[in-house]
Amino acid sequence: MRILITNDDGINAPGLRILTEAAMKLGDNEIWVVAPAEECSAMSHRITLRTKIPVKEVSFPLEVAKAYSVGGTPADCVKVALAYLMKDAKPDVIFSGMNWGYNSGFDIIYSGTVGAAMEGILNGIPSFAFSNAAYISNDLAIAKLPEIIEELLKKEPDLTGIWNVNIPGCPVEECRGILWDRKPAAVQYYQDNYSTEPAEEGVLLTVKGIPIENGIPKGTDIEALENDYISIGRVTNMIKGIFGKGGGQ
Repeated sequence: MRILITNDDGINAPGLRILTEAAMKLGDNEIWVVAPAEECSAMSHRITLRTKIPVKEVSFPLEVAKAYSVGGTPADCVKVALAYLMKDAKPDVIFSGMNWGYNSGFDIIYSGTVGAAMEGILNGIPSFAFSNAAYISNDLAIAKLPEIIEELLKKEPDLTGIWNVNIPGCPVEECRGILWDRKPAAVQYYQDNYSTEPAEEGVLLTVKGIPIENGIPKGTDIEALENDYISIGRVTNMIKGIFGKGGGQ
């Protein structure tokens, strides 16, 4: 199997290495890593136009077939890989992540991790997005990612959407299991909080996402994560899926 791995946190992000290590445990597959040169969170499905995109082969800390940094967005990375770097033999699957911070609820719409996976689906390639709790341990992700990936790959390929995986930051022994078919919550997990400072004209704003504490809808991805479950769900049409009108599971 030929596997393309990308992310939105950049070529040097720890989560990219963790996801690649998990993919390597699947067997003797050909793994390519094509990731942004810099951190590109919240890029959604943005692509680069009218600007040159630097592409450079790089040394990666794991023994993969090839690794490249791309001076563009996560979606650019998939486009560049499919149309240029891997055009002679495209990947069988695309893994995006592992993101630093959940991609759940409304935040799915903003996610560069999800945007990269969606670009894969648009090109007819089964694609999967993986995210982990920010500021907290990666131990659960390291322990569970290989079996999660194996289970996902057993499913019948479905090009109507991606599988979106979120892993809580609880200790391995405190994880309560996996909840499948979680619907994206109709709220943001990271609630917008703006601080201000004066400027010569107007003000300067700095946004910080504060994790939600109240009003979490039942049966959703955020509820699963808040209760120490791994959340896995389908994301088809992101807007309609979140509001329960035509998909999202």
